[in-house]
Amino acid sequence: MVKKEEGFTYLGVLFAIAILAGGLGLAGEMWDTTARRDREADLLFVGHQYRVAIQRYYLSGPQRQYPPSLEALLKDPRLPGVERYLRRLYEDPVTGAPMVPIPGPQGGIVGVRSASEEKPLKIAGFKVRDAAFEGITPPEGTAPSTSRAAARRCQVRPAR
Repeated sequence: MVKKEEGFTYLGVLFAIAILAGGLGLAGEMWDTTARRDREADLLFVGHQYRVAIQRYYLSGPQRQYPPSLEALLKDPRLPGVERYLRRLYEDPVTGAPMVPIPGPQGGIVGVRSASEEKPLKIAGFKVRDAAFEGITPPEGTAPSTSRAAARRCQVRPAR
């Protein structure tokens, strides 16, 4: 004679494993989102460091010009003394690659951007210094950092 309860424990264990797997999947997704938010915050910090360095380079020196390369921000070749606008060249926190320079219309570098193709998580609630990024959503299939409007809005503008 076969018992009706046979396999009940096995079925309960299978359900418990399925629930645990679903919970671990959600925890992994939350961890990934938190890590992306941290990398985006680091990217905003790095971008601000480059923005300030390029602005300082532009405003100092005998003539107003943008740096010819990012390396010029480490040691200004125009001045006889040592003038450093950055301590080091920061890499892109999102990709780990070097930041991509944004060339200016008259030459020189007017800003930097990320080489990432990911859509940004943060599109609102920026600090005042990063307000130009507010509401920028790139078209589908376009990298957020290659948006021409974003590059124009976020490049260094000289003080007048």
